[in-house]
Amino acid sequence: MRKLAVALSKGGVGKSTTAVNLAAALAQRQRRVLLIDMDTQGQTARMLKASPAHSIAEVINGEVGLADALVEARPGLQLLAGGRGLAGLKRAIDRKEFGGEQTLSEALADLDGAYDYVIVDTAPGWDVLTVNALFFVDEVLTPVALEVLALQGLQEFTRSLGAIRRYHSRLALRYVLPTFHDRRVRKSEEILQQLQSHYPEQLCHPIRYNVRLSEAPGYGQTIFEYAAHSTGAEDYRLLAERILNDEHPQTDA
Repeated sequence: MRKLAVALSKGGVGKSTTAVNLAAALAQRQRRVLLIDMDTQGQTARMLKASPAHSIAEVINGEVGLADALVEARPGLQLLAGGRGLAGLKRAIDRKEFGGEQTLSEALADLDGAYDYVIVDTAPGWDVLTVNALFFVDEVLTPVALEVLALQGLQEFTRSLGAIRRYHSRLALRYVLPTFHDRRVRKSEEILQQLQSHYPEQLCHPIRYNVRLSEAPGYGQTIFEYAAHSTGAEDYRLLAERILNDEHPQTDA
């Protein structure tokens, strides 16, 4: 079972869009996928037009069982929703004197082997929920918008990952995903070349700027449902293929 966090401290880079559409693409390839939303905004449920009765926060707090919180969002794709309850969970974790970073891992220990892929959508910033997500997973996929200071933000995030790796040695920055790629913008191409220079092994085929990607969530659809022949759908299929082809994840960032 591969566990990947879609994470970067900066917001507005397409984390939830990537988490949802990657999870959907993997499910379409007959993989068993669990999507976990660790963001207080709870966007993934809306993006998939799902109506969960319970959230991941309630599971971690022991208020409901895991089975009661799981929602079949699409064939082969189950969802553990985020939402406002995570704000209270953050406070509870902060109050723990020891082992707070393992809270999510302990709550989901029974998942081992139940899925082929677990995709964790994280919130912007760097808080105890993001740290918990990173202790739970073994691989990180980082979307990076092709804009000024993108490389600096990624390098800062990588340093933060290094601090966690001292205690979780299996954690690896596995994929760097350029987003909002627009060939008409010279700066976009320059930043893409910089990423290629710094992260040649991790760099994925970029997600091209595509208005359909921003429209699809408003209809509660994945890009494959909303615009199956768009460049956005093509690019997320390529991302899924890249991940499926990596059968033996590396352990060095």
